Amino acid sequence: MKLTVNGVHVVVPSTVETVTELLQHFELNQKVIIVELNAEIVGKARHAETRISLGDKIELVHFVGGG
Repeated sequence: MKLTVNGVHVVVPSTVETVTELLQHFELNQKVIIVELNAEIVGKARHAETRISLGDKIELVHFVGGG
């Protein structure tokens, strides 16, 4: 399935159907991530139920600590 993630066109397997599965695909499921799907923030409680579709635009933002 073709998506745009953080401004980059990517292809993910058709088995990736939800936000949770997308985060697992990119190995980000263990991090605190803010997900925006088609200009709408998706709360963590909704990741498992929120489906993604061909052509969706997704922004993934995670925080990096520093000092």
